[in-house]
Amino acid sequence: MEMPAIPQPTFYIFKCEQSAPPGMPKPSCVTEQSRDLFNHLAQSMMQKGLMGPVQAIRTSCLGRCQMGPVMLVEPGHHMYCQLSKEKIDKIVEEHIIGGAPVQEYLIPEQFWGEPVSLS
Repeated sequence: MEMPAIPQPTFYIFKCEQSAPPGMPKPSCVTEQSRDLFNHLAQSMMQKGLMGPVQAIRTSCLGRCQMGPVMLVEPGHHMYCQLSKEKIDKIVEEHIIGGAPVQEYLIPEQFWGEPVSLS
């Protein structure tokens, strides 16, 4: 049986959904104030007809807890930090739809340098 060709998504958005129990020394990307961010992202993309070409994925820790809540947009290794619903709306409009990363929301370079070479 031949499978039909399925196009690749244009973007993958990995939203950290890590939640730490109270009293843990490590910050958490999901708190009382930020627990609805993934649903907001998904609803925004559905309303704009972006589901399919853009895949929103819940993920565990992305390793930048001190800058959370965070999400990673691929391709491009664009890590967005200290997210809010307003920031997500601007990222969807300007980066996902418009093609221009939102520079002021990207994680500072000292926390997100070049990828480690495996060779």
